[in-house]
Parts: sequence; C-alpha cells; structure tokens
Amino acid sequence: MTQLTMTVNGKTVSGDAEGRTLLSTFLRDTLGLTGTHIGCDTSQCGACVVHVDGEAIKSCTMLALEADGSNVATIEGQANEDGSLNVIQQAFQDHHGLQCGFCTPGMVMSAAALLKENPKPTEAEVRAYLEGNICRCTGYHNIVKAIMAASGQDVAIAAE
Repeated sequence: MTQLTMTVNGKTVSGDAEGRTLLSTFLRDTLGLTGTHIGCDTSQCGACVVHVDGEAIKSCTMLALEADGSNVATIEGQANEDGSLNVIQQAFQDHHGLQCGFCTPGMVMSAAALLKENPKPTEAEVRAYLEGNICRCTGYHNIVKAIMAASGQDVAIAAE
C-alpha cells in the first residue's frame, strides 16, 4: 500500500492505495465520493469522468498513484458555494438532460471541460465532444440542449 495525497474538490485528502487501484475506485471506496460512477472499467462509457489538473479524464483509465499530488475535481465539487446547482447542472435539470442519472455525473464533467475549452460550441461540437460518453436513456438530444443552454446559446436544436 502507498499513501497518496491529492487535492479533491479544493480539499487536501490522503488515503492508501495498492499500485493497481484505479482512480475511480480510490475516489469511491477510499474517499467515499460515489458520484463518480463506474459503468464499464474499460473506458467505454464515460460515467467516471473527473478532472485531473484541469483535464477531463476517464478515472477508470488512470491509476490512483498517478494522481498523487494532483488537483482532482469530481461531480461532488461542481455545485455553487451555497450548495445550489451550477449552471451546467441547472441546465441538465431544466432541459431534462437526464433520466436514470447514471451517466449524468460523467456528462456534467465532460460538459464542464468542453465549455472551459470552447465556451460557445456548436451543436455538432457538443455531439462530437460527448462521443466518449454513453447514455442509454435519453438519446442525447436533451443533453445537447442542456449543454447549449449552459453555454448561453439557443436550445432550439434539430432532433436526430
């Protein structure tokens, strides 16, 4: 076991991990941050997206040891200071961008990364960016609407 220390959602945290422990497992099992969902463990679904040092990554593709000393942001840290939903989370609620909710944390984290890189993406850019996130419920239409709304753009997009 190796002692790890990282900053998660603005707080310094420590915990022990084996060399083979995935970041997703460390976040969930060691730190109790269960908002990072594990859907596949093969980097296919995107339910485990977090930000490591400002970059969106699928946490099932990174060993916890690799994140030692890093700044990690999870879905639990996305709300506003007062606990209210941030603009992306609110847009997902307002535009019905979720159903079962399993993919939602990864979608929100991916959306945050996209809007940081490209504050006014086109519909096509949103759809391309979400290519690594699987949703089995919504058909993506309302997720795209939510992200467009969070970017301050018109949500009247064409249905696929």
